[in-house]
Formats: sequence, structure tokens, C-alpha cells
Amino acid sequence: MAVWKFKQLWAALVFAGLPFNTLGAEPHLLIQAAQQAESSLQARVGLAVLDTADGQRWQYRADERFPMASTSKALICAALLARGQGAMKTAWLVQQEAIQSYAPTTEKLIGEYVPAAQLCAITMRNSDNTAANGVLEMLGGPAAVTSFVRTVGDSVTRLDRNEPTLNEARPGDPRDTTTPQAMVQTLQNLVLGDALEPHARERLIAWLRNNKVGGPLLRAGVPEDWTMADRTGAGGFGTRGVVAVIWPPKRAPLIAAVYVTETEASMEDSNTAIAMIGKAIAASVAQKDQP
Repeated sequence: MAVWKFKQLWAALVFAGLPFNTLGAEPHLLIQAAQQAESSLQARVGLAVLDTADGQRWQYRADERFPMASTSKALICAALLARGQGAMKTAWLVQQEAIQSYAPTTEKLIGEYVPAAQLCAITMRNSDNTAANGVLEMLGGPAAVTSFVRTVGDSVTRLDRNEPTLNEARPGDPRDTTTPQAMVQTLQNLVLGDALEPHARERLIAWLRNNKVGGPLLRAGVPEDWTMADRTGAGGFGTRGVVAVIWPPKRAPLIAAVYVTETEASMEDSNTAIAMIGKAIAASVAQKDQP
């Protein structure tokens, strides 16, 4: 288990019994957290965090490519939202042969026509792969997602395959990858910028906030009164990731992308490592916001 190796980092975040969120921390604590995760997991870790309050960025391997896995679902559904209200009402027939290995909701909807908006709500809530493929089919395939992100200024991110093969995550394969920095910038444009119409932007935020499978990752590391809108992913070669927009109380949000890959560590250990990065994000904010 790699969990015990994070005790030194935890010691840096708590002192003399004070509550975690009262402590200051040097901004580079985030980089230390990424490096500690990389060492403990024997992995490659990428991190990009943007504080929209002042434009400050924390980055580690932020320009290296990482497999998106299911974090790509945020982009898939954003691409659908960009097509307008009519596209959201288009229905897709859920057929038995379309059911993927992870389809906790759509496997119960076989034979039904499901509107695109509902498919996105499903895939963003519990990462249902069949629902994601349904949306991709409506869009015209993965290449349509790549084309969409190009229109919002992302020249890096690419989606090449459907579920589940997009999760293969073979080292060195550029397919279905992004960089942490590219994902942070694209999320900023989608959620806080004008890449989407206001009603579409609000809907994307609502879907991200309703993620039910992100609890053990960044959400586990930040204070309970912070609002998190995120999308998680997992794939081959130990790939784990999360992209998020994070609202501390009464403060401008942060945007984060964290990716782990090329490791034999368990998912539990990778989750713990990402949660510790969440704690480092909170500590960095606390330090900056001290009077």
C-alpha cells in the first residue's frame, strides 16, 4: 500500500491540532503533492490548477499528454450543448447490442428512446459508457468532439475512439489524450467563459456538480463547504484522472486537472494521492486568503 507514504505530506498540512482549513501553506505545496504522488505510486502524474481570482497557476507536467479516459465525457456533453436546444431533444434508441460493460443506468433502458439531454445527465452522473456512446453517435463520432474543442481554442485535446476503447491508455499513444493545461483552459472557456450560451453553460455546471463517482478524489480533499463540479476517469495502465471547477465560499473559483497514469498502484491508492492534492489545493488557497 502506498497510502502510508502520504503521511509526511499530511504532516505539512496540519500543525498543533489546528483545523486543516485554518492553515497557511506555501503555493509550491501543490507541486510537492504531485511529486509525492508520483513517487509513491511509481506513476506519471500531471497537474494544472488555475486560480481565477488572480490568474495564478500551479503546474506539474502540465504540457505532457495524458489519457483522458472518462474525463472526456465533460467535453462530449459540452459538444452536444453547443448544438443548441434542438439537439438536446433528439432521442436515441437504447439497444441490447449497444450495452457496454459499464452501463448501470442504460442497461435498464433497453428498448427505450432516450433524449440526448437525459443521456448526458446519465453519463455525467455515474459515467455510464453506453450513454456516452449514444451521445457520440448523435454528434457524428469522436472526431466531432475534437472539432468542437478546436472551436473553443483547444489545439491539443483529441478524442479518437468510443467507449470502452478510449480507456486503453497505452503509454505513448496520442489517441484520446489531453494535457492538464489544455483541459484547464478548455474548462475555463466552457464553464466560466462564453464558449457556450448561458443556459448551456448552466446545464453543464449542473451535470458536473451532480457527479456521483467523484467522492474519493478531489472532493475528499477539500473542505465540505466548497462546491465541486467535476468529471472523473479511469483506464488502462493505472490511469486515473479528474477535472474540476471548484468554488470555495465567497471566492472566485479554481479550475483543476489531475491525471495519473503508467502505474501498477491500486485505484484506492491513486484516489488517495489525488485527494491529497485536493488538500494541497485547499491549503494553498487558505495561505493566499489569509488577512
